[in-house]
Amino acid sequence: MIQTESTPGGRRDIIVDATLKAVAEYGINGVTHRKIAALAGVPLGSMTYYFTGIDALLEEAFCRFADRMSESFIHHIGQAHNPSMACDALTDLICGAYMTTPHNMELMYQLYAYGSRKPGLKLVMQAWMRRSQALLEHWFDPVTARALDAFVEGMTLHYVTDSAPLERGEIRAMLGRIAGEADHHL
Repeated sequence: MIQTESTPGGRRDIIVDATLKAVAEYGINGVTHRKIAALAGVPLGSMTYYFTGIDALLEEAFCRFADRMSESFIHHIGQAHNPSMACDALTDLICGAYMTTPHNMELMYQLYAYGSRKPGLKLVMQAWMRRSQALLEHWFDPVTARALDAFVEGMTLHYVTDSAPLERGEIRAMLGRIAGEADHHL
């Protein structure tokens, strides 16, 4: 069901999604209730009606973002049937346009910066990591799953910011090395 302002929770959901847009557009330090309300197309008073303050709103928005990213990860990696397919799927996540969009990467940068000072968001980030690692543990031991998760996390940021990003085959080979695949030559 599409959330509209007239559906239960609709205005609140619209505000949370607009908060993510505002964070991506203005950065965490440039976000204000006024900018969010304008992006959401709601009266400014709605901001304080639904949320106790900007911190509560940002935390809920980042929770939503982390959940969406985790769902995408689970959807793509969950289709793998063996370790090699899992590495292929991880490569797709890093190199594909559905996860490493400029919008998503900007939100990740902002989440890292903001979350480093907010204990509640650190817990959200840790839960996101645990979900990813638990899924990878279907095919890899816990330490390897953790290493693969960390590699994906870092490489997605490199992939969209590096002036000469690694080729898809190079990334796949690196994942294979971490996963312990026998044939992992570049």
